[in-house]
Amino acid sequence: MNLIQYPTIYLEQKTHKKESQLLLKFSFDNTLIGLIKSIRGTHWSKTMNAWYLKNSEENLSLILELFKGVTKVDTSKVIKKTHFKRNLTESQRKLLNAFYLFLKGKRYSKSTIQTYTFFIADFINFHTKTPIEELTNRDVELFIETVFIERKYSVSSQRQFISALKIFTTFCPQTKINDLSLERPKKSRILPNILSQEEVIRIIQYTQNIKHRAILTLIYSCGLRIGELINLKLVDFHIERKQLIVKEGKGRKDRFVSLADSFLPLLSNYYSSYKPTIYFVEGQNGGKYSAESIRSFLRKSCKKAGIKKPVTPHTLRHSYATHLLENGVDLRYIQSLLGHSKPETTMIYTHVQRKDLMEIQNPLDVALQKLNKINNNKQKVVLSRNI
Repeated sequence: MNLIQYPTIYLEQKTHKKESQLLLKFSFDNTLIGLIKSIRGTHWSKTMNAWYLKNSEENLSLILELFKGVTKVDTSKVIKKTHFKRNLTESQRKLLNAFYLFLKGKRYSKSTIQTYTFFIADFINFHTKTPIEELTNRDVELFIETVFIERKYSVSSQRQFISALKIFTTFCPQTKINDLSLERPKKSRILPNILSQEEVIRIIQYTQNIKHRAILTLIYSCGLRIGELINLKLVDFHIERKQLIVKEGKGRKDRFVSLADSFLPLLSNYYSSYKPTIYFVEGQNGGKYSAESIRSFLRKSCKKAGIKKPVTPHTLRHSYATHLLENGVDLRYIQSLLGHSKPETTMIYTHVQRKDLMEIQNPLDVALQKLNKINNNKQKVVLSRNI
């Protein structure tokens, strides 16, 4: 096979969904895409504009073997980062295992335990030649300056690392790290992407599969996180009260949300068609539904609906909250419906609501109106022509 026929595949390493991933980047080619799809655990990421799978030596070998004799695979960016490969001692592994159990005993969520342990493992590995009791705040700064910048971690990830380190210094007080001096960088206040009510309805209308339609409708109408939707069980629905209980949401909090009257016929239709047994939505072989599947068919529905802005399941949750605010619902109730711990988190929607902003008259319009009122008998001032 002639190697010139196919584009070069460039491999990169990046943290995505809190895990180290192996990215495959190349110019569009159907043959290469077909081969990549044959690798189990491979997914497409629209945000990274690349195919990816879990970063491991086995997967790297699998890729190199699969494309051997087909096209060139550039591994230069992977090989350069081998210094990030962990080389922990036996005592360090035992310490990390004990820290993992410590977090588990504190009843942190599974996701938080994995994230905190991951960051502390990387930190210890980075300073593997320095005894634990000799680690200082300067060592923390060096780790952030080197690893976080190299891996292009977000401010949110850095805040998580500092939080993990504060807990680690409590677990392992013999270090010289002063947790009082550890400062979390200010959180980025990025305004959420919002859909109009018309756009939400259009997405639902263009979702032909009744199961998919029921999923998207419930996410929007109840403001659910994607993990909450996946964990929903049939027993969580209280149809007679038109309520849904969301159990152990973020922060292990339960909350009630109301079911929309217009959703109930769709729910009945979906249930009679698919007959789920335990969970609200289940995979082909039973058990929990895949989050990636939801993201995938949502992208397809948006494309059919002609919506070009980036839309994720969380966009539907943001839109739900904003539309409630625009409809005059008190911020305290919205906080409760969303399951937010702090009112400050809910306050972000006051910056994106459209209704009140639309009623504020622009000062440019006011200035022109005053000028035209003064020049009542003269020609009207219009910016689109010479004044």
